[in-house]
Amino acid sequence: MDNPEVWRWIWLIAIGVFAGGELILAGSFFLLPFAGGALAATIVAFAEGSIAVQWAAFVIVSALCAAGLIPLRKRLDLNGTQNGIGARRLIDQEAVVEVAVAAGPASSGEVRLGREMWRAVSADQNALAIGDIVRVVDVRGTAVVVSLQSSPQHTGGSTP
Repeated sequence: MDNPEVWRWIWLIAIGVFAGGELILAGSFFLLPFAGGALAATIVAFAEGSIAVQWAAFVIVSALCAAGLIPLRKRLDLNGTQNGIGARRLIDQEAVVEVAVAAGPASSGEVRLGREMWRAVSADQNALAIGDIVRVVDVRGTAVVVSLQSSPQHTGGSTP
């Protein structure tokens, strides 16, 4: 393992592993500093620096990259998931039930949001009738989760 030629390949493979891992864990910025450190160590290895210098470059550059990414990581954590982007724009919108939703956890129906029809499930797992006014409380995949706002008033009969 003292062969400098071997360490060149080890560092190149390390870059691929760390960068590939960062792509899989997108947004975490956990492995990206190590990829930067491995890149620095690769440059030192190809410049025929000693293994100790390669390791020092790896550790120092990894630490500097990690420290440099802390402000970005904090800013992204503060922003979190924003409503109003993509399907999350539907949250807090009123809709009308077009296909009734039966009571139960696996039941779904359809609601009309503006001019669009969406598959809907009840937030409290209660039945929703055609014509009920509902409010979107969440979006799960291709379905909206709704809660009852009001039922249509039935006329024609007298009630005590």
